[in-house]
This record gives sequence, C-alpha cells and structure tokens, in this order.
Amino acid sequence: MPALANIPTCQIVPLPNQATSFQIRGIEKLRWNFGNQYSRPFFYPVNGTTGTSLVRMGHPGAPNHDHHRGIWFAHNDIEAMDFWAEGKGNQIVQTQWLAYEDGNDYAAMAVQTEFHAGHDPQPIIQQQIIAIIRPREQGQYTLELQTTITPTMPSLTLNKTNFGFLAVRMAANIATHFGGGTITNQAGKTGEPALFGKPANYIDYSGPVRGNNADEIIEGITYFDHPSNPSYPSKWHIREDGWMGASVCRDTAITLTPSTPLQLRYLLHVHTDPINHKVATALQNAFFQRAAWKVVKSTRRHRHLDILPVVG
Repeated sequence: MPALANIPTCQIVPLPNQATSFQIRGIEKLRWNFGNQYSRPFFYPVNGTTGTSLVRMGHPGAPNHDHHRGIWFAHNDIEAMDFWAEGKGNQIVQTQWLAYEDGNDYAAMAVQTEFHAGHDPQPIIQQQIIAIIRPREQGQYTLELQTTITPTMPSLTLNKTNFGFLAVRMAANIATHFGGGTITNQAGKTGEPALFGKPANYIDYSGPVRGNNADEIIEGITYFDHPSNPSYPSKWHIREDGWMGASVCRDTAITLTPSTPLQLRYLLHVHTDPINHKVATALQNAFFQRAAWKVVKSTRRHRHLDILPVVG
C-alpha cells in the first residue's frame, strides 16, 4: 500500500475563471477573484464555520453600490481619479501571481496588481498584495493582509477621503439595519453613532447566521488595524447597513514616491459567537509582534519566489 501523502493543513489552490481558493483541511474558507471583467480583485465568499459567507456582493438596498464586493482594496481619490466606484473608467488589474505557499501553520499568496487610469496602458500604481490564512479552533481562522502601494510616477498623492484602502461589506443578515448584527470597538462601545469617524484599534461586526441545523448562531469578522499604518489608530467609516473600513486618508492626504511607497497591514478574524475581547486582544498583540512580509527570489527547486518574514 503506498504511503499517504503529507498534505498540508492550509493550501492555496488556483481555480478556473481567474480565482484562487484558500483552503483549510480541504475545505474552502475564502476565494480571491481577479477576473478582468471586474473593476478590481476581491475576496468572496468569506465563509464562517457554517460554510455561509459572512460578506456579500453589493449593498442590500442600493444598486449604485454594486462596487461593494466582499473584501477588497481600493481608493476613491488618487490625484482626483476614482478607483472606488463603478463606471469611472479606471480599473485595478491583477497582472501576475508571484507565489503560493502551503503549510500546516498557514498558507500564503502573493500577487501583483496595477492601477490603470482610463485607457492608458501604463499604470499609475504597482500594488503588491500578500494574504495569509491561519487556522484556529473550531473552524475559525484569521486572514492577514499586507499591501505595498508604489507609484510609477515621481510623485503621487492619495487625497483626503473616507474611502480607502481595505473595505469589508458584511452579509445583510449580519448588518445592524438589515439583520440583527452589532458593531463593536475594542472599548466595548457599539453602534454607528458611537463609532463612525472615531479612532479604534479594531472593529468587530457580528450577527446571526443560519447554522447547519437551521438554527441561528452568531458569527462575525474582527478587523484589526496595525501600528505601522500611518493613520493608526485609524478613524473608521462604519455603517449600520453592513459596511466597515479603516480610513487611512480621512484626515490627511498621503504623497508617495517610488522610493517611499505606502505599506499597510491588517488582520481579519473570522469567528463564531459574539466578539470576545480577551481573544481579540491576544490576536491583536500577536499580530503587532509579527514581522512584515517580503517576496524574495527562491533558493528552492521548482520555485521562482518565496514569501518570507522580514528579519531585522
């Protein structure tokens, strides 16, 4: 009898139709979609422990918010160019996957995207995205995201706005207005009026989800900011309709050059039950202590690039 293969616990699996599956123990937890028919790449679904997506495509009641797709990176005022809304003639395009890394402790993906203004074939921004999934108990997991945004011109300004960069559109049943959800910060304050435009280390959005036995359970996503981000602790754009995002440029514009790119780091915890602040604080502290990531030339056979922590 042949020996059983040593299959990693966490895997990144390329799929047809320009998509990449993030799997834990053979079960898809989330999917990265990067087809050129979209205005930008995005994660959908992002499944909780029941296998139901905790994020959705579009706004539950506003057709002009169809650009809200799961979890995505974008900005709505880059030198007066809008990469946030639909129909503006601008597009964020994935041009290359750089590395996929499977493992028992985590799996990682690194990709390269470009920001194209109108029909100009030359991008105004080169963006690298690194995404790392880690399993936790009872089917829960974390998604660590790091992006590096580098202009292709001598200088480029990200103007003041609430919109950008990392956006999360929660499922309607989790939204406070459309479902039975609750928005909470690290101090235990709840609700849009108390949290909109206010600084926070993290924000949690949790609400009812239909369980495997048709029972309702609580699941949610905790979204952590990082001290290395220039706006930390960021002021948050939060809505009772199921939307949350850390506003990097809410109060101050940021000017980038090729030698001074913008790097942003975030952590998302996909969890069951209402927010547990003791667990959230432990995750936050571990995230703060972890090194950033880099993509380097590989010394291993049959690999071009590796995703490694920055040392020193």
